[in-house]
Amino acid sequence: MKIAEALTKIKDIKVSASAPPSFNTAARALSRHTGAKFVENSRSNAPEDESGSFRMICTGHGGEQGLNFQIRSDGSGGITAANGGIILGFLSYLTSHLGERDVAAVENGCAFRPAFQWQRSTYDFFLNQEGRVQRGMDREAYFRRLAASGFTHVEINGLAFPMGLESGPKGETYPMFYTYCPALDQFVYSVLNKGLYPYYYLSANLDNLKKNAALALKYGLIPGLLCFEPRSVPEEFFARYPMLRGARVDHPFRSFKPRYNMTITHPKVREHYAEMLTKLLVEVPELDYLSIWTNDSGAGFEYTKSLYVGRNGGAYLIREWNDDNDIARAAGDNALRFFRLLRDTARAINPCFRVITRMESFYGEHEVIWEGLGDHLDVETSSLMAKGWETPYIHPKYPDSKMIHSGSIHQTAFDQREEDLVAGLESKGSHAHFYLATGPNAMFAPLLGIPYPTLSYKRLKTLYDGGVRFLSHLGGTYPEELVPFNVNHEIFGAFQFDPELNINEILFHLAHKWAGPSGAEDLMAAWSLTEEAILAFPNVTPLYSAFGFVWYRLWVRPFVPNIEAIPDAERAYYQDFMCTTPHNPNNIDLSRDVLFQLMTPETCRRSLARIDKHLWKPIDQAISILKANTKRAQDLTNPIPILEDTLVRLEALRCWFMTQRNTAAWVAGVYGYMQAQSEAEKESNRILIKEMITKEIENTKKLLELFKTGIAFMALSGAGETPLIYGSNIEENLGRRVALMRRHIDDEPYIDFQYTEKKAGELQSP
Repeated sequence: MKIAEALTKIKDIKVSASAPPSFNTAARALSRHTGAKFVENSRSNAPEDESGSFRMICTGHGGEQGLNFQIRSDGSGGITAANGGIILGFLSYLTSHLGERDVAAVENGCAFRPAFQWQRSTYDFFLNQEGRVQRGMDREAYFRRLAASGFTHVEINGLAFPMGLESGPKGETYPMFYTYCPALDQFVYSVLNKGLYPYYYLSANLDNLKKNAALALKYGLIPGLLCFEPRSVPEEFFARYPMLRGARVDHPFRSFKPRYNMTITHPKVREHYAEMLTKLLVEVPELDYLSIWTNDSGAGFEYTKSLYVGRNGGAYLIREWNDDNDIARAAGDNALRFFRLLRDTARAINPCFRVITRMESFYGEHEVIWEGLGDHLDVETSSLMAKGWETPYIHPKYPDSKMIHSGSIHQTAFDQREEDLVAGLESKGSHAHFYLATGPNAMFAPLLGIPYPTLSYKRLKTLYDGGVRFLSHLGGTYPEELVPFNVNHEIFGAFQFDPELNINEILFHLAHKWAGPSGAEDLMAAWSLTEEAILAFPNVTPLYSAFGFVWYRLWVRPFVPNIEAIPDAERAYYQDFMCTTPHNPNNIDLSRDVLFQLMTPETCRRSLARIDKHLWKPIDQAISILKANTKRAQDLTNPIPILEDTLVRLEALRCWFMTQRNTAAWVAGVYGYMQAQSEAEKESNRILIKEMITKEIENTKKLLELFKTGIAFMALSGAGETPLIYGSNIEENLGRRVALMRRHIDDEPYIDFQYTEKKAGELQSP
């Protein structure tokens, strides 16, 4: 008898009265799957041999992981676990992947332990960050999917409002950066800052956090926080306490007024943070960790080298004229004291509480911070060997390129030295949480549900074989109402309980389950070809491959030879929502952002050649295969949903690739024209530019067609457009884009290289 058949023999499901909420959630899910009766709050904690009786027993609420599963041919048996942390994930694995195994393998009980102790959502796009305003979002279904996909931990601190309360001068982008990774003071106040933020605002944010916490516990997930800290505070605070001013933490090119945080060197400020964290843990004692990101979006540690304006801070940490090494030691020790304060404060309520930080921003204090890690002070990273933002890993297809996103599927290697560094941290009581970026925002933003299951598996397997047991999933997962067939995260859920799984067998099983015998082979071929195309993509510039694609409105801004030839009023529809200041050169030059050179004409010509040579064939083959199958299915009036769904997502991915290709062509062509030494060279670059614009016009028209399918292939706000997410007006804006490109296709290529200085000196309209 197969396990699936034995499950149908279950008559009643009983849960022990002492079990946490996730046991009842799991029991209800199993009841729906089997049709068995669910009996809540059973008084017995002992398994029964009675035919059809299935018990779910909690042996305690400790941190021990793993469970024991038993099912006999008569439907009797049960699940025994120390806690409810993985029980939903196991049930998903059981019903999706264990059903065809013989019941003899589990009739006497079989132990299952998770491959990874932590699978944590980090910068959870849809739950807490800019995607929390996604239209049609079902929050509870999102938690359910996290649990089913093998996640163990989830961040829960998102704002209840579409935007934070930060304000700034006209034309400034900085307030936008306060809408994600909200700091502790956005939820509670202390004696020190009481009244600084409206009580209704704090109350709404705290209520949202507590609702997220309740859903996390319902689905067996352990809640935690992700904050930018120490974050800036309104200038009103320093009117009260002028001597508590800390570091200037803003980016002077993106901001029009300085932002300062409190000096964490002062005991009053440390008391302030301790009070806030205590309040949060009183409200949600199950909070298990605080992940701290810094040196960005209005946050930073005093006197660290990576502060945008350089080492600076309050008056209490160092004296003037210290040398750099002394400052680095003082700054690093100050940060470590802050981490320990948070850890020790939280431990008074939850002894297991951990504080996690990233190391990139501490490149000037790396050794100091590294020495101080230990005893529940953890690090999250894409590589422990890295210092600063440089990664030691290269693109798997293009060895001359190091443009790899943290933890993405392009990061295919794992150096032996990483294992030694992990072991060193573990010996001190510290964990290394490695990034795994297969969710929203980290790659292919704003697209949703791009399938690359084998590449996801390889990244997972590489980390597991390297001894990694703590994963940090950048972006979280996808809402099931938007991405019904989430194959990448199906792999995570299966791997969590079977790290020795055969990936080809799993994919074969999923393809037949979703597409049936008539579509499975084509679906698997499309997945494989998509992965070939993804590996062929050279990452023209990492910024545009992730959130920058949205920030800089690459899908609605016109690619024309001279952007300034378009009158300001005709550019306002997209430029008003770009995440730029009026003097950012990116407004007229795709190769630059603030003072960064994102790409050069030389790298763009190389990327252009690589895309055209290697990428189009596999993605076009994948699309062609799915089109042929869906056409046959439609002729038979029997369409297969996953094939249509995947087809639309791959066509959207092709549009995304084409826009990436055309950014490279724009830079190569416009710069090539302006640097040309002859008329013939000018003409060849004009041809390149015109060809690029023609391609992008057709690409935009194709994108418009995809919206007619009704399939949610990209993230879209349900609360109006913001610089961080496209709005429901995108179709209208795409039409404007096409009209402008047609109108300006023959303009002479030009970039004003004095644009920044010119715009900065212009009188701003009131």
